[in-house]
Amino acid sequence: MRPACVTLPIRITVLGLRGFPGVQGGVETHAEHLCPLLAELGCDVEAIVRSSYQSAAFRRSWKGVRVVPLWSPRSRVLETLVHTFLGIMYAGLVHRPDVLHIQAIGPALLTPLARLLGLRVVVTHHGPDYERQKWGRIGRLALRLGEWVGMRGSHGRIVISGAIRSLVQAKHGIDAALIPNGVLLPELPASTGALDEFALTPGKYILLVSRLVPEKRHMDLIEAFRRAARADPALAGWKLAIVGTSDHPGSYARRVLEAAAGTPGVVCTGFRSGQELRELYAHAGLFVLPSSHEGMPIAMLEALSYGLPVIASAIPANLEIGLAEEHYFPLGDVAALAARLCEFASQPQPPAARDARRTWVCSRFDWNRIARETLAVYWAVIAGRRV
Repeated sequence: MRPACVTLPIRITVLGLRGFPGVQGGVETHAEHLCPLLAELGCDVEAIVRSSYQSAAFRRSWKGVRVVPLWSPRSRVLETLVHTFLGIMYAGLVHRPDVLHIQAIGPALLTPLARLLGLRVVVTHHGPDYERQKWGRIGRLALRLGEWVGMRGSHGRIVISGAIRSLVQAKHGIDAALIPNGVLLPELPASTGALDEFALTPGKYILLVSRLVPEKRHMDLIEAFRRAARADPALAGWKLAIVGTSDHPGSYARRVLEAAAGTPGVVCTGFRSGQELRELYAHAGLFVLPSSHEGMPIAMLEALSYGLPVIASAIPANLEIGLAEEHYFPLGDVAALAARLCEFASQPQPPAARDARRTWVCSRFDWNRIARETLAVYWAVIAGRRV
């Protein structure tokens, strides 16, 4: 039942994004898929972003979603806090949406401020970010506090995986709506412009798409590829393509680039989006995700939506995708990962197998259903029910 006091369309403000669209990051990709579908369902949607992450071709609207850029310092320590504060002040004093949807537990730290300004707040928990290797003691403490106030102080809570839901129940004694990440069935481009730039051969390269951050464990994959390429002729002519960059370049990103430059067959493409990224997914022979921390791995889901065979670390978020046992390896076990690379490189992937993989993942992780379930949470919150 829709509350009579709320006029249609309901107004949704999404906060917690670096940029929108075409900005790397799981939360950003989540919003890029979800927000236009909410607009199609009749919502008036705006996304508040950090102006420094918007490209020169920045647009004020995209697929029915208004984009509101606000300043923030380009600082790993301060930018989330400052931008969230400014975003909440804008939402509370200027726009007054029906629902403020905060993405991730970092920005959720300021949930009490949004409540103080009379806003209805929904928080999506994308994962325990305090487990990421990049954070120091104070950063981890702030993220834990953000989880605490976001889960306990919001009107509605969404989690993107069963593992996160169990964590919230165990730590906070609170249930949350389980609404995972999803995929849309993509068209498979025949063009190969992005491959030509890096001398990649269709069907003969391993792909990893991620930011250059420690929890993605690029060094494990580079070393595993080096070992596998030396040991198995099945990998003759194969390359490893690492797609992504770092928001705040530091020692880890430099180590990855140096290791890639010193390993034959490894190429780093930097950040790619749009048609270039579609080409890199569509023509890869294998996708690998060796990470130590995930919420619900969108890049892995997207690889499956292109029909790619996938190898992933056996952490709870990756296991929750539900692939067969042979698609996983023990976290950090470089020898086991190298063996998996050899196994998969030697197995032909007929078109029928890829088509079956695409159908399977899109039926299980459908963005259209996810948008409808998210809208149901908004209506419940507007009606005064805690979710």
